[in-house]
Amino acid sequence: MNPSHIMMTGNAPHRPLDLVVLQTFVGVVEAGGFTAAAARLHLAQSTVSAHMARLEETLGCRLLRRGQRLAIPTPAGERLLAHARQMLRQNALAWQDVLDQRLDGVVRLGIPDDYVIYLPETLAAFESRFPGVDLEVRCGLSVDLVTDVRSGALDLAVVTRQPKSPGGEVLRREPLVWAGSPRHDTHHRSPLPLALSREGVCIFRDSALSALDAAGLPRRVAYTSASLSGLCSAVHAGLAVTVLTPSMLTSGMRVLGPDDGLPELPAIEVALHRSPGRPNEAARQLALQLQERLETP
Repeated sequence: MNPSHIMMTGNAPHRPLDLVVLQTFVGVVEAGGFTAAAARLHLAQSTVSAHMARLEETLGCRLLRRGQRLAIPTPAGERLLAHARQMLRQNALAWQDVLDQRLDGVVRLGIPDDYVIYLPETLAAFESRFPGVDLEVRCGLSVDLVTDVRSGALDLAVVTRQPKSPGGEVLRREPLVWAGSPRHDTHHRSPLPLALSREGVCIFRDSALSALDAAGLPRRVAYTSASLSGLCSAVHAGLAVTVLTPSMLTSGMRVLGPDDGLPELPAIEVALHRSPGRPNEAARQLALQLQERLETP
């Protein structure tokens, strides 16, 4: 789009905003770019670009900062984003009310801190589809979340299967990998310094210690944290290596393996637990969406 076509005077006529174009704008911001938004919205990238150009021309101002790797809204874009999300929510509610398909209620979901990395898109899609449902998410350790869902304090929990909390419906299996800092030689130290969760509550910890003991490698737990961010901070600083799934790796980490003198690790299972009794329709719909998004292909 020719920049000269964008009027910066703020005197553009108040024309109705196209909800389809607003949905594209929200998708671009949430996905972080045009390519990712195109894949999420099932549109051609050229269509996404055309929608954004049309929206900026309609409003007469820039909505995204130029020259950025990620799609970062301008101040005007931030203001529009709040309105766009509200308008899309009201649109969904209108359809559901008219067709008598509105779903209301509360769903209480438990997830470990580790899973916040790859669940937001699924939860955002659920809230977009069922805007009348209040979604409450509680983060915690898998063993605690299983206890809460069994007691009825949670409706659903997506957890890492632990020896002390079996059961649930397996959604996917993921390999475990050693993760270290590419800027430090931490993995060459002996005993090997580890960053792990506390004893008795984490299969990641148990798997790491068992693999090292079986390989006869000396080790010590140098850093203990119940949060993924805490473990990652220790790795980034070169204080220790840790054990994660590939989806949990952050920038500033590299995968370590046999070539680095570390043993192979087993896979873990991600399971869905449901509260006893008959679930409400909102919980049932969220369970279906979690199955669809997380099940191993």
